[in-house]
Amino acid sequence: MNRAARGERRWPLRRTISVSVLAMVVFSLVAVVVGGLAFANLTDAQNRATEQLDPAASQALRLQAALLDQETGVRGYALSAQQDFLAPYTQGLATQQNAVRLLQKLVGTNPTLTADLDAVLHQVDIWRTTYAQPTIAQVQRNQSPLVSPEVDQGKADFDNIRQVLTALLTDVSHARQQATNGLRHATTLLVVVAIAIAIVLVLIVAVLAIVLWGGVLRPVNELTAQVRRVADGEFEHPVAHSGPREVRELGVDVNRMRARILHELSALQTAHSELDASTRDLQRSNAELEQFAYVASHDLQEPLRKVASFCQLLQRRYGGELDERADQYIGFAVDGAKRMQVLINDLLAFSRVGRLVRERQPESCTDLLAQAERNLGESIESTGAIVEHGELPTVLAEAPLLTTVFQNLLSNAIKFHGEQAPHVTIDAVRQGEEWRFDVTDDGIGIKPDYAERIFVIFQRLHGKEAYPGTGIGLAMCRKIVEYHGGRIWLDTSVQNGSRFCFTLPALAQDPVGATPVPTVSSNAIEDSDA
Repeated sequence: MNRAARGERRWPLRRTISVSVLAMVVFSLVAVVVGGLAFANLTDAQNRATEQLDPAASQALRLQAALLDQETGVRGYALSAQQDFLAPYTQGLATQQNAVRLLQKLVGTNPTLTADLDAVLHQVDIWRTTYAQPTIAQVQRNQSPLVSPEVDQGKADFDNIRQVLTALLTDVSHARQQATNGLRHATTLLVVVAIAIAIVLVLIVAVLAIVLWGGVLRPVNELTAQVRRVADGEFEHPVAHSGPREVRELGVDVNRMRARILHELSALQTAHSELDASTRDLQRSNAELEQFAYVASHDLQEPLRKVASFCQLLQRRYGGELDERADQYIGFAVDGAKRMQVLINDLLAFSRVGRLVRERQPESCTDLLAQAERNLGESIESTGAIVEHGELPTVLAEAPLLTTVFQNLLSNAIKFHGEQAPHVTIDAVRQGEEWRFDVTDDGIGIKPDYAERIFVIFQRLHGKEAYPGTGIGLAMCRKIVEYHGGRIWLDTSVQNGSRFCFTLPALAQDPVGATPVPTVSSNAIEDSDA
């Protein structure tokens, strides 16, 4: 019979444990019953010896002493005719009654002792009615002692009491000895039962240990050793399975998992190879992009500067000499060259975000906002814009990039203002593990339908004739904010003007909770900078 067939014939782990538990339960019940019976037998023997026969022997001796006191009292009273000699008789009678009452309770279940006690009481009644009471009455009538022969007659009658009393004492002693022997036997039986239970318990535990080791623990240990080999990297090593059904099924599952890992590892190695190739392509593409950025910043802008310069020379030298259409064409050329330069610079800035990694430092957003305001000083002054902000936090960021976010949002708020001078408010509030910034203006606003479109590069909602720009500013803001681990969106619930919201991770040492936002005018900042 092969190993697989033997494995199929083995009990499952559940049945092995169930049978083991059942065997222990049955043995425990049998041990409890047998031990209980032995202990009950011991208790009965002990009660019989100590609670029944020992007190019965004591009361029998007490009865004997009481009867002797009665006989002595009657004899002394008969010989002396003095009342004091009758006291032992009276006391002995009371003691006899008490002893007899207790003896009847103690020997009531023993017919032999009950018969002996009845015989004693019968002889006592005969002695008392035929001798003791008549003698006492005669002495009391005559007020004189009796002669010796009359007294000796009473002694002969009392000898009959001694005989039956001796039989009672003998039977009580014999019964007491039997009870003692029974107690000793019950004790021995209880000890034997306890030893037998202990031996059987040890044998059962030993058998169960052998069965559990051979049928459960050893297969589990073997499976564990093989699984560890696989876990250590030997994925080609097959996992053999033996033992109970559950262990074998576990071995099959582990082997299936090993095969799956092999398959996934092969696929992963293939993917790594493809990823390495893609990485090399990406590195080559990045190198080409770096080269393109260099060309765009140097070689491409140089011709644009020449075109713009010469068009401006043409405009200054021949302005007014040519017809109006020629001047218009020259103006178009100059404007196109300038816008091309701005577009190239914006594209370069957009491509550098996240590519030129600098070490992030804790930066005060108040200082970064002040720098953005200084960069937009001319626009703020020309439009009469009012920029207010609350207490802004310190965050971990690259200062130039986060300054660009504030600058672009402020620039848009100033650019797309309404009939009144622009009014911009910047607030910050703590929300869990991040800070939320709100940049609110009172400008022309943005329709909710364009909430996502405005963050796409080159997407413009207005013509360049109405509002200048390249359409990269908000796309740049999104890229910078996401690069810092935050997000940016348009608050579509605002009815008048617009509000841009973005989040940044809070520093670990910042307390969690909302921060009050007092209002601070940018005019005070400008005055202090001045």
